[in-house]
Amino acid sequence: MPLLHKIAGVVIVCAVVLGLTLPGERQGRGEEGAAERAASKASPAAGAVEAGATTPAAGSGSPSVSPSAPIAAAAPAAAAVKANELGQIPVLMYHRIVKKPDRSLDRSVNELYDELTRLAKGGYQPITAAEFVSGRFNVPAGKYPVVLTFDDSSPDQFTLDAQGNPAPDTAVAIIQQVASENPGFRATATFFLVDDIFGMEDAQASAGLKWLLQHGYDVGNHTKSHPNLSGLSEKKVQDEIGALEDRVVQLSGANTATLAYPFGAVPGKEKWARKQDGRYSFEGIFLAGWRPSASPFDEEFDRWNIPRVRSEGKIKENDCTKFCSTAWLEHLDKNPAERYTSDGDPNTVTFPKTAEDRLAKEYRARARTY
Repeated sequence: MPLLHKIAGVVIVCAVVLGLTLPGERQGRGEEGAAERAASKASPAAGAVEAGATTPAAGSGSPSVSPSAPIAAAAPAAAAVKANELGQIPVLMYHRIVKKPDRSLDRSVNELYDELTRLAKGGYQPITAAEFVSGRFNVPAGKYPVVLTFDDSSPDQFTLDAQGNPAPDTAVAIIQQVASENPGFRATATFFLVDDIFGMEDAQASAGLKWLLQHGYDVGNHTKSHPNLSGLSEKKVQDEIGALEDRVVQLSGANTATLAYPFGAVPGKEKWARKQDGRYSFEGIFLAGWRPSASPFDEEFDRWNIPRVRSEGKIKENDCTKFCSTAWLEHLDKNPAERYTSDGDPNTVTFPKTAEDRLAKEYRARARTY
């Protein structure tokens, strides 16, 4: 059995012990999770610039409302599409996109095209990681947000050709193609970068990052050298994250808003990764698996430990039978009440009255029920 699959098995065992849920179960946490949620409900630290996003940070601008105040009625159009903005959102995780996969995390060009086409025809609308953690994203009524994330900034994900366009068969070119074939499907994704940015020299990397940001894509931090942060000191953790952030700012002129832990490994103290004054300040941090994320408006949402779903089919050889993208997308299709369905208004949070107890209190002013 490949080493990565053995590691994945250990992760799943730990997930079960920690209370992570299988499809269809309510997501819950213990006392540590409650502490993290309390921290996550503080206003995002100033200074983090959302690459390619212009919306306010999560919860900002919402007036104070009494917890006992009645929630306003939903717009008829939102009720008609059965909006549920407390539902789950898939955050899909990709790595290399190649013609012939030879590593366990690879996806083929055809597999990416097929999965994106499935999302487009299934009513999903991509949003960026920065928009997701901000709590304000514009998804048409009745559609379902999905976050496409690509780790490690490999050349097969994005390269510009001689004419300054995404090179054929790269992830960006495939996203653009699917968007052109499916009107209304937004061409966007988030690329979690390491020091070798798409295999480009500095001048090319600068042009490439600016192209992505100007075309509505998003970039995030994945550390300089992709180490396991769980075994590093505070200084080394901050140097790894800070060095990559310095490079992105130098090349693009913009800070990142989100971080993805290499291997999904959390450092000894999570606060080391969240912020370093004058260098980086994130609004959300992503893990490596194994389930869709809670809505950013759900009281269970933990912006510092956002789960992702590995892109892969339901193969028998490993735990992707239950935990990868194909399985989860099938599950949400069969259980639409569990899925985040947009009300079409980024300024309101609409959901069925029966879900009111799940609403994070800071969003009560924006809440609408039916």
